[in-house]
Amino acid sequence: MNTRILLKGKDLLGIKDLSTEEIMLLLNSATSFKEILGRDIKKVPTLRGRTVVNLFFEPSTRTRTSFELAAKRLSTDVVNFSGPSSSIVKGESLLDTALTVQALGADLVIIRHSSSGVPHMLSRHLRASVINAGDGTNEHPTQALLDAFTILEKKGRIEGLRIAIVGDILHSRVAKSNIYCLRKLGAEVRLIGPATLLPRWFGEFEGVKVYHDLETGIEGADVIMMLRLQLERQGTGFFPTTDEYFKEWGLTKKKLSAAKPDAIVMHPGPMNRGIEIASEVADGPNSVILEQVTNGLAVRMAVMYHLEERKEE
Repeated sequence: MNTRILLKGKDLLGIKDLSTEEIMLLLNSATSFKEILGRDIKKVPTLRGRTVVNLFFEPSTRTRTSFELAAKRLSTDVVNFSGPSSSIVKGESLLDTALTVQALGADLVIIRHSSSGVPHMLSRHLRASVINAGDGTNEHPTQALLDAFTILEKKGRIEGLRIAIVGDILHSRVAKSNIYCLRKLGAEVRLIGPATLLPRWFGEFEGVKVYHDLETGIEGADVIMMLRLQLERQGTGFFPTTDEYFKEWGLTKKKLSAAKPDAIVMHPGPMNRGIEIASEVADGPNSVILEQVTNGLAVRMAVMYHLEERKEE
């Protein structure tokens, strides 16, 4: 009898519905794929003949490029679509666009959209696997996976660690996916930010604590995960000024001293230096921000590989 662990569904829509075993399957596989990225020839024929389509309806550099490179490292054909250049501007529905892409032979559809739930809707209509690359304020599962992978690399474990997530948690799909992922893996999660960007209901998650003072919240932390201010989603009135925000919740070298000496500092990017994080911290010895970018390739290779592997069973 085959006892190998496989992903249950054909899609990766969020961390919320993944089991701990599925998360660890992807993280363990990412270790092997990262080894490939260190070779002189950074390409394997694993998914030769498959077609990956990137459907991005929000601005993105890191995530779109990461998915594109990850797919090419697996020897797939890659097609990129963006909202402003697609037929949607002519009135075509998103679903019709996706069905057209599938008719052209797409095996994997990677979707980023400003509306929560769009990947879930597409997954119900497409035979192709759908990977959520960020939907509204809902989830960003591959970011949480690469964050967990980076923590495991640096700390050797996640269970029992104190992990602080700081900033605009209200609007952050990265924060939501990380809360689900890190709690499933046994970490203590601390959420830190102004009351206007951190509703109390976040504290209802078991194993999650809420703080409104940065230095108190990161005291003794093993990992500090800074978040980008989602100014495009916020409107106005969440905090007085960006200068005031940095004064209270921006991470500086002085504030970092409240955490453990070997604490690592993370950020999903793009960073707003001098607002969320000081350059001396972003470029300092505790920062693993650039390593997160590299690890994103390995994690996304693992996700695409396992979704396609499931189809072959």
